[in-house]
Amino acid sequence: MVSRAGVLTFYGVKGGTMFRIRGRLLMVAGSLCFFASVARAENLTLAVHPVLSPDETRRTYQPLADYLKRKTGHHVQIATSTNFLVHWQLTKRGQHALILEGPHMVDYRLKKMGYSLLAKFPEVISYTLVAHPDLPVLEAADLVGKPVATLPAPSLGAVRLNQLFPNPLRQPVLVEVDDMEAAIQRVLQGKAAGAIIPSAMVGRFPEVNTIATTDQAPAPGITAAPWVSDATKKAIRDALLATATDPDAKPMLQALKIGAIEDAATAQFDGYARLLEGMWGY
Repeated sequence: MVSRAGVLTFYGVKGGTMFRIRGRLLMVAGSLCFFASVARAENLTLAVHPVLSPDETRRTYQPLADYLKRKTGHHVQIATSTNFLVHWQLTKRGQHALILEGPHMVDYRLKKMGYSLLAKFPEVISYTLVAHPDLPVLEAADLVGKPVATLPAPSLGAVRLNQLFPNPLRQPVLVEVDDMEAAIQRVLQGKAAGAIIPSAMVGRFPEVNTIATTDQAPAPGITAAPWVSDATKKAIRDALLATATDPDAKPMLQALKIGAIEDAATAQFDGYARLLEGMWGY
């Protein structure tokens, strides 16, 4: 075998006659890279916190899974839960490669489970306590003893609602629902006096009264399990951070109703895991 100027020449003997086969190094290298990339493709699950119903979660986040597959070659499947209690229990097993959830759970994954922070949704989030317009509710205290719709703990909304009523003897009657749409519908249908929902939702329902808005916190983050390879983590992270300038990401971002996915530092989420203290399994 002789190699020169990127050309491989193989010499052999057949029937007493010398023959040679010439091939380009680039062609060989290209083929090897192709098969290597296929071999490295992984099947990953992205567990999404159940702010929406399971069906709505799949519809909303499937474009993100499709985008990541196109950009990284890895197959990404959306995993949903019926409510936050189920999400909490299932994701504590560490079986999901990727998890998208609020800041208190992100901080928990980083500190307790060895997950790595890849990126976050843009800016910050807060929650707003709203009430039915026909009720004389002017402040949170007016909802003591009245039904208030909320996602169950350990959702960030439930945690924030608890902070609005620090006196254990003066509490609203919690009406647990499976998603935020159900919470606001309880109010509009007169089945609950109030509800706590993401502040970003308030503009969609101008008929409700805003009672109180909580402190701001980092928007949901995306973390990766410790068993995911560094190469895969980098590929996913690079794809997520490219959404700000990648035209191919526009339909996905529109489905998520965000401008881009942004870089994140663990310090942004530091301390939020304390909101989970006292939660079963913490």
